[in-house]
Amino acid sequence: MIKKLLFTLCLLLLVGKFAGFFAPAEKAREPNARPNEWFWTQRAWPHSGVNHDAWRQSVEEARRMQAESGLNRNAWVQAGPDNIGARVTDLALHPTQGNIVYAAMASGGVFRSVDTGANWEPIFDDQPSLSVGSVALDPQNPERIYVGTGEANAASLSFFGTGLYRSLDEGQSWEYSGLEETRYIARIAVDPGDSNRIFAAGTGSLFSPDPHRGVYRSEDGGDSWSLVFSLTDSTSCIDLVINPQNPDEIYAAMWERMRGLTYRRSGGPSSGIWRSQDGGESWSELSSGLPTDSHVGRIGLALCAESPDILYAIYADDSSYFDGVYKSSNGGDSWSRCNDSSLSGMYSSYGWWFGNIRVHPSDPNQVYALGLYFYRSQNGGQSWSEVGGNMHVDHHAMAFVPGSPHTIFNGNDGGLYRSGNGGDSWTKLGNQPTSQFYAIEVDYQNPERLYGGTQDNGTLRTLSGATDDWERILGGDGFTCIVDPGNANRIYAEYQYGGLCRSTNGGSSFSSATSGISGSDRRNWSTPVVLDPNNSQTMYYGSYRLYRSLNGASSWSAISGDLTGGNHGANFGTITTIAVAPSNSSVIYAGTDDAKVWRSTDGGTNWDYLADSLPERWVTRIAVDPYDEDIAYISYSGLRWDEAVSHVFCTTNGGTSWTDISGNLPELPVSVILVDPDFPSRLYVGTDLGCYFSDGGTFWQALGSGLPNVPVLDLKLHEPTRTLIAGTHGRSMFRLELQDPTEAADTAPLQLQQNYPNPFNPKTEIRFDLEKAGLAKLRIYDSSGRWVRSLLEGSLPAGEHRLHWDGRDHRGRDCASGTYFYRLDTGVKQLKRKMLLIR
Repeated sequence: MIKKLLFTLCLLLLVGKFAGFFAPAEKAREPNARPNEWFWTQRAWPHSGVNHDAWRQSVEEARRMQAESGLNRNAWVQAGPDNIGARVTDLALHPTQGNIVYAAMASGGVFRSVDTGANWEPIFDDQPSLSVGSVALDPQNPERIYVGTGEANAASLSFFGTGLYRSLDEGQSWEYSGLEETRYIARIAVDPGDSNRIFAAGTGSLFSPDPHRGVYRSEDGGDSWSLVFSLTDSTSCIDLVINPQNPDEIYAAMWERMRGLTYRRSGGPSSGIWRSQDGGESWSELSSGLPTDSHVGRIGLALCAESPDILYAIYADDSSYFDGVYKSSNGGDSWSRCNDSSLSGMYSSYGWWFGNIRVHPSDPNQVYALGLYFYRSQNGGQSWSEVGGNMHVDHHAMAFVPGSPHTIFNGNDGGLYRSGNGGDSWTKLGNQPTSQFYAIEVDYQNPERLYGGTQDNGTLRTLSGATDDWERILGGDGFTCIVDPGNANRIYAEYQYGGLCRSTNGGSSFSSATSGISGSDRRNWSTPVVLDPNNSQTMYYGSYRLYRSLNGASSWSAISGDLTGGNHGANFGTITTIAVAPSNSSVIYAGTDDAKVWRSTDGGTNWDYLADSLPERWVTRIAVDPYDEDIAYISYSGLRWDEAVSHVFCTTNGGTSWTDISGNLPELPVSVILVDPDFPSRLYVGTDLGCYFSDGGTFWQALGSGLPNVPVLDLKLHEPTRTLIAGTHGRSMFRLELQDPTEAADTAPLQLQQNYPNPFNPKTEIRFDLEKAGLAKLRIYDSSGRWVRSLLEGSLPAGEHRLHWDGRDHRGRDCASGTYFYRLDTGVKQLKRKMLLIR
């Protein structure tokens, strides 16, 4: 154990030293590398679990709203990346046509390729859950596909599923096939001699004991299921294999696992390998030569199809370190440990995240071990060598191409790869838009340039707007990314726990940008960083207290005390969102993971507590009205338990009181809320199941069409082009061209003239014509879209009108030389023109 701890410590120190500030090689590992609790804690807190039935009801309500559609029915367009990839959980190949491949994604559904992986298409997008743990084909009728939802790798970001689904037409249509209560389905195996007999490995709830764990069997093609083997209410079936030459012989790996928000139990005395020799009617434990003590953790199984007496098993211990590869040559009656010392570090300290081993279907000596790294033995386990090549780390899936003994597919946290020589070299496969974004950004000066931070794949960007030319510019798990709206060469990017970095050369290189921020501060997995919308050199950073930089992150100073409820352990008790009022930079709002909400009206010197009447849930985002610092909106994560949960609130008096504006919004976690600066009553939210919009918050509608059923964790609006960007956690980014909310209205003619003189210094005149009397607003914006001044807000008679601007902002200060925009809004129509101030 001491050697294991030393090995892991050295690994983390080495990788943490180099992976943070530069774009690492494909294989480099991020600092503090391990799946994090953030995703689940956000949704469960303050409870230790969730009410699955209530969640399912909310999902169905969301799907109904999507079917009814909203006013904006423009289609979401895939923006990529599709050349990076993300976590693959399982693979299935057509038994006779090796060019047909199915890939199960951790949170992106199921993809199919009909050209050996060159191109992929999603085939599962309309289902309630796109978190997938397993995919299998019927060997006799391969057009029949089974998909088990719920990723079974026991991390908090493994979102639960809604059961097993069946397609009878190669994925063109789907039907529910039961097993919803299993939550996560780790493996599906179809009897190769009887299409009606199917086995499924059910893992049950991750965060609470339940009776829905074990081996399930269907004898009618998935119409009905029975639990044919189970042990305890905390012991899952995590893997199973069928002997193809004797389908009555089934092997099941049982795994005692249980988690809470502050603990993980990844093993125990009920973990082990069991065998049935009568089709699942009775079971016996296999123990000869295998670990059988109370420290057994996750187990993976493999059986050689042409020599089914030869099996392999890979073990983790209950502390999640690697605990050996074992081999049986007599159908599991006895086992011996392989010569596997070279594999000792392959799980690091999180073997609960891995647990798969594969053996070639016709060569029992060719074995592959999947973990943090990828190993191969060509002599039945006597020796091992790493053959991951240039692949991404964290391996979860592998499959052999029928009829091509040296062609194999690999699925890991970086997507899909193919080898034509048994693993000696690998080709990265594209056309999979499956990136799991946490946060996104769009370059104001060039909206084709998109940026974003992703799970396990760092900070990504495209400079062209194409879906297939994205690159990684910073390592780690990527989070906040900011492009200075006035200087696109100045980029801020972040890896987990607030590892903020800065580039001044357009992203070619990065350096640390946390000088003055205490390394001992509690920081969120996704630490918030924002620019002052009126001065890009002023920035704010949230740990458990708020920091400010006045020099573009060259240095930082704390400007608040602890804004949380204190240290709750495991980096819980942190600021999660910061918002600076565009109309007044002295007004700052902050929210925390433990439901605290604050406001400062003097730039952070003093703080008022605002959350007395707000829910006890994780605060995900605060957005301030572009023109009124007293109007703000707040969104919450958190799944309901027994009570209804509201997720969106509004204040019009600076937080003195709040109004619930959730309305008919599905009771699902809301990760982001955004105010439309052109139409401030228009709100957009991203939820765990798509995007919605509302005018004022009383009635919500689904936004756009064609967005898969995946969580939307971030939204950005490029105001000049009226383009909304959605960052999804599982299906990359999407673009949506927003419709003018009033474009369908019967509007009166409106004319807005070019200002005169133009260019000007310092005064100019703006003329416009109204055919009918009514309300009108005319506002000035700078080139980055920031509000500068309002020249008109009120009722006007019909006819010609003239306004004058003296080149000063709303505070009476002279504006700098540059390009400005003036926008006329009558409530039913809007026009905009450009002008140039030269001093």
